[in-house]
Amino acid sequence: MRLRALLDTDALGLRLLGGEDELDRAVRGVMTTDLRDPSRYLSGGELVLTGLAWRRDAADSEPFVRILVQAGVAALAAGEAELGDVPDDLVVACARHRLPLFAVHESVAFATITEHVVRQVSGERAGDLAAVVDRHRRMMTSGPAGGGPDVVLDLLGSDLDLRAWVLSPTGRLIAGPKAPGPALPAEVCARLAAEHLAAQRTGRRGPHRTALGQTTYSLFPIRSGGRSPQAARDVRETVLSDWLLAVEADAGDWPGERLDLLQGVTQLIAVERDRRDAARTVRRRLAQEVLELVQTGAPPAEIAARLRVAAPVLLPGLGAAPHWQVVVARAEWDGGEVDGGKVAQSLLEEILVDPRTTGPEPSDRIAVAHTGDEAVALVPLPAVPVEHDGSAAGVLAEALLESVRQPLSAGLDDDGRVTLGVSAAVHSAEGLRGALEEARHARRVAAARPGRVCAAGHQELASHVLLLPFVPDDVRRAFTARLLDPLRDYDRRHRAELIPTLEAFLDCDGSWTRCATRLHLHVNTLRYRVGRIEQLTGRDLSRLEDKLDFFLALRMS
Repeated sequence: MRLRALLDTDALGLRLLGGEDELDRAVRGVMTTDLRDPSRYLSGGELVLTGLAWRRDAADSEPFVRILVQAGVAALAAGEAELGDVPDDLVVACARHRLPLFAVHESVAFATITEHVVRQVSGERAGDLAAVVDRHRRMMTSGPAGGGPDVVLDLLGSDLDLRAWVLSPTGRLIAGPKAPGPALPAEVCARLAAEHLAAQRTGRRGPHRTALGQTTYSLFPIRSGGRSPQAARDVRETVLSDWLLAVEADAGDWPGERLDLLQGVTQLIAVERDRRDAARTVRRRLAQEVLELVQTGAPPAEIAARLRVAAPVLLPGLGAAPHWQVVVARAEWDGGEVDGGKVAQSLLEEILVDPRTTGPEPSDRIAVAHTGDEAVALVPLPAVPVEHDGSAAGVLAEALLESVRQPLSAGLDDDGRVTLGVSAAVHSAEGLRGALEEARHARRVAAARPGRVCAAGHQELASHVLLLPFVPDDVRRAFTARLLDPLRDYDRRHRAELIPTLEAFLDCDGSWTRCATRLHLHVNTLRYRVGRIEQLTGRDLSRLEDKLDFFLALRMS
């Protein structure tokens, strides 16, 4: 239950003295104390009742409140029977630490409040949840009109006062409560997904509990088809594709019956997940057919015919797509014993969601095939912005991974990688084979970079940057050491900042005036530093070849 519900119960005689913004805190228990330090009896989430016998003078309030806050209690309720009005010093201390404070009328016994709280948060309400599950089971079996995951989340909120959200493995919000309340911020979704994936990789059984700020969440896995944890041979086969149910509550002290019933809720949501996966079958088959035609060198007319079939499925009402884009992803694990193709397929279907689309499943517009460890997405572009060269911009490689890097890295742990490449947009079947090769080449560029999650786009394939990842490591190290180590050693000994000076000088295209202005130096000082660089390396920064060598060395270092 929540603090707000206590305040709205007239029979409890509670009057709010501070903490109005914190009334959505959940109450997990109740404790009565007059000890100066009750911390050893607190586990967090309690409503603490006190008659203030611990208070000798105003200086006692601050340490008492600090102890309660450090223990994670939900609120403090002070009785008025002993001292009359609650002392101002206690009100101030609670306000300073954002601890909600109630005054208990002298006519109300603490036992009355205790009995009410215990009754509300006890396992007696597990029967109510059983009714919720049974009610939603009937709704789900009646077909799509049942409303999907949103309905069961609303029922959890209205019948059990539990706020819950369904999240994808990358933290995308799939369903949430419609009842009034603050929305779950995107950064919180991403952190919850990351915590869940990290817990899954360690093999811990759910629910996984995590605290973000002052809020505790319990994370329940939603396994496809109600699959048991043992159904997959290796957790890595599904860790990046399973949904999760995030509940704003600490399930650590829930009775077994309630945990079992929440697992039932996840099974109901898994039915909806399977329903959506089944709806993707047609799109996956279309992508597979087009991919096979492109790879086998089929005539453009045959490929165009398949695209005409695919367009109405992916873009209902439009009939055709003016442009297509290809995205290639690969999921790889150390040892190579886990097939990463399906994992990459699920990830592409997840991250290739157009934020401008609406409806229950925005990824309906994406067709993804997979072969071996590689997944290939065929993305229709009904209307896209145009780049400066007149080409269609479409999907940008780095933007795809920007918001999902944190949860993906947690799921990959220290033995997995996801790399992704994006082609330019093409407007005909003739260009599709080139787009596929372009996306694969961009993915190889991404794979040559450090990091667990990397992407590269077609824009990078026209740059010298394309060549750098394919230089052997020992050649890179020898080249950069020969040019830059003398400067680094000199900087360490004399704090001369020769490396930053070199970077700025090249970035300013060798302009003495602009570089001196950027570094806030006199031009003569800049000339001295550049002269020292040339002396230490035996190079001449007025020569294009030497400038290029320094430029490449800095890029590879």
